[in-house]
Amino acid sequence: MGLQGLRQSQIGKAPMARSGFTFDSNGFERNLKKVANGAAAVVAAKLSTMLNGMSREYRGRPVEEIKPVLRRRWSGVADGSITDPELSEYAGRISRGESFEVGVKKLS
Repeated sequence: MGLQGLRQSQIGKAPMARSGFTFDSNGFERNLKKVANGAAAVVAAKLSTMLNGMSREYRGRPVEEIKPVLRRRWSGVADGSITDPELSEYAGRISRGESFEVGVKKLS
């Protein structure tokens, strides 16, 4: 039909569509924190598994032998790097055969 079939008085008079959308910033933030906490918990569990596996595999081995392996595996699991003080600390614990339980501080 197009504009040609409309009377002049009808052009531009169509009702505007209204959206029922409202933005709840508190709800958005709450959901974002929930997702972030869940993702952090997954990474923590993967790190715990990796560290405990290394602890069994590398028990009694020298720290300097463990450090490069730990650095590589950490970046593969955590998609990031580990600082040298943490690397040395964790490599020492792995060498002693200690167990790990990585936790995360939840966003609240």
